[in-house]
Amino acid sequence: MRTALALLLAALATGCAVAPPGDGVRIVDVGEGWARNSVNAVVFRKNALATHGNQQYIAYYDAQARVVLGRRALGSDSWTLQTTPYRGNALDAHNSISLMVDGAGYLHLAWDHHNSALRYARSRQPGSLDLTSELPMTGRDEASVSYPEFHRQPDGGLLFLYRDGGSGRGNLVINRYDTAAQAWTRLHDNLVSGEGRRNAYWQAVLDPRGTLHLSWVWRESPDVASNHDLAYARSRDGGMTWETSDGRPYALPITAGSAEYAARIPQGSELINQTSMAADRDGQPYIASYWRRAGDTVPQYRVVYRGGGAWRTLSLDFRRTPFSLSGMGTKAIPISRPQLMVGLKGDNPGALLVFRDAERGSKVSVAHITDFDAGRWTVSDLTTDAVGAWEPSFDTELWRRQGVLNLFLQAVQQVDGEGASAAPPSRVRVLQWSPSPG
Repeated sequence: MRTALALLLAALATGCAVAPPGDGVRIVDVGEGWARNSVNAVVFRKNALATHGNQQYIAYYDAQARVVLGRRALGSDSWTLQTTPYRGNALDAHNSISLMVDGAGYLHLAWDHHNSALRYARSRQPGSLDLTSELPMTGRDEASVSYPEFHRQPDGGLLFLYRDGGSGRGNLVINRYDTAAQAWTRLHDNLVSGEGRRNAYWQAVLDPRGTLHLSWVWRESPDVASNHDLAYARSRDGGMTWETSDGRPYALPITAGSAEYAARIPQGSELINQTSMAADRDGQPYIASYWRRAGDTVPQYRVVYRGGGAWRTLSLDFRRTPFSLSGMGTKAIPISRPQLMVGLKGDNPGALLVFRDAERGSKVSVAHITDFDAGRWTVSDLTTDAVGAWEPSFDTELWRRQGVLNLFLQAVQQVDGEGASAAPPSRVRVLQWSPSPG
């Protein structure tokens, strides 16, 4: 008999419909976490969960803003938790924790960043939750770090991306970690340059071939309403050289004038930043975001993807409630930024777009995209309870390896403009999805 996982993969591969989730969803408790804002549950955590071998790791802030690490065997409900010596300024929802495991089994952790000095450590031994003291990486451009994220390459090495500088005036930096040398080197001081006038808010993914895909929106000032356009670049040699989607080489750094644009979107379109990217088995990119088209009042989730030698946009026009984005700091928004998982088999892959929307009771919801070109999709819920201001982050390594979806899950609150509520701690959980056959 075919397993639910096999049926999901087959459905994604062929583009057939996937039945709404039901008994296939399991939720596993981990511990108590900080919930006064969304710092544990922001979309740009790369990652909140990471799998290596048969072990899965998790990181979050507890009620005292201490960094907590956890480990379990895949399939187990029992977590080993360890409170580290480290804390973060959890009152700022930008200051999230990102983790990854390298090919040798060492855990790497970066936390507590918003235009602030690099905070980075790694485990003392493979598989250990005991961390080193805080370490530099290259020692350069590490005084004003934001949005750190790790990506594991096919050879087990890591890429580390972060913004050097502030909103509206930052540059994109990339470091690479060599597992044999246990050392970081700099690939680019300034891959995508704001030229001192703007900065890129990016999303990235490594595809099954090891190609690094990068897309971004430009922001002209700290005001989120100044977000505009959706640009793209890729690297097929581990982040060293970069090209457009049709293989034309970029002269670096990439700027607003030299970038390839997957979609042209004017300022004031409720375009959000830092969402999600995916790629199929053939290395074709998919970018998930939301914005409002000219003349419309309702921002809609959209997937911009490469197909037939051109950029296309699938609009998931199921939302009915308008809202407007403007101002600075972390915003209280009725919908989350989405995460996108694309099937890795078949010539016409389907996808899952995971989100949270007040229209649906602020539950964990998913749009099943069964055919991008035909525009076929359905929407269903993965939870019955509300998750507040939660945004999705998932175990990218587990998805890439097995097609299994594990989401970091926590009900949190977010006060508009970087405020903090008086919410008590809430349960950190992992949502595991084994869909029903369709």
